Amino acid sequence: MQDKPHSHSPSSTDLQAHRAGDALHHHVSVNRDPRVLGWSVVLTLLFAAVEAAAGFWSNSLALISDAGHMLTDSTALGLALLAQHIARRPPSVKHSFGFGRAEALAAFINALAMLVLVGWIAFEAIQRFNDPMPVKGVAVFVVAVIGLAVNLVVAWLLSHDKESVNTRAALVHVLGDLLGSVAAIIAGAVIYLTGWLPIDPLLSLVVSLLILKSTVSVLRESYHFLMEGVPHHIDYLQVGSDLSAIAGVLSVHDLHVWEMTPGEPALIGHVEIRELREWPQVLQSIRNMLRERHGIDHVTLQPELSRMAEGC
Repeated sequence: MQDKPHSHSPSSTDLQAHRAGDALHHHVSVNRDPRVLGWSVVLTLLFAAVEAAAGFWSNSLALISDAGHMLTDSTALGLALLAQHIARRPPSVKHSFGFGRAEALAAFINALAMLVLVGWIAFEAIQRFNDPMPVKGVAVFVVAVIGLAVNLVVAWLLSHDKESVNTRAALVHVLGDLLGSVAAIIAGAVIYLTGWLPIDPLLSLVVSLLILKSTVSVLRESYHFLMEGVPHHIDYLQVGSDLSAIAGVLSVHDLHVWEMTPGEPALIGHVEIRELREWPQVLQSIRNMLRERHGIDHVTLQPELSRMAEGC
């Protein structure tokens, strides 16, 4: 009597392993450099403390507000760093897709925080129109110039990671600080030369509008990703049309296209064919087409026999 082959329950490593014909990516962000966000957090937090001290010394609400802005940014950058660390974790038995969405979630939270901050800036600007306070223009100018240099360095660091929506969200925060520093420089110079105090709230409103535009863009992008929307660079209807045009494909239905991790689109669906023996060749043609025309590498399709074939 022939013994049955020994069987065992598959492990997490077995189930999540990639074999020949599978997608090339592995559901984990491996190209993120944590040092970029790490240095950004340190620089932003240190100068926030310096700017706050200078603001109280010069009686400048503009500097104190900008210090609060930079403190918020350092928190946002820290959250981005934490999310980046989480996103590098491999898939597990409870999270088979990995943790790539942590980056988009952090970006979404950062954008919401920026909306609150923009509202606060606008409120403070209106208050200062009605009740202007004397400000030491020279101190504001000098500290703002240093702040501009710091923000330029941080923005330069963050610009090296263009693939992460989370890092781009953090970059929006830093650009907001950068614009705030430019506004503070102009305000300090105008106040010192002319004594015209309304310039400070006026520039604050202009900066808040610029920040709002960038923030809404990040908010939309991260929301679209979290809601598993079709990637912006992919035409869903064209994908369906190209699939239907493959030799041997009769029809396509229950088709879904989304991003598993940022920049890694995936596709699942049902394909109707005449004969199951044609499926390996049809599937290979589909994979090649999707990779070359639409940049979709992770493909999961279920073949189905046509009703006419089933009736034969």
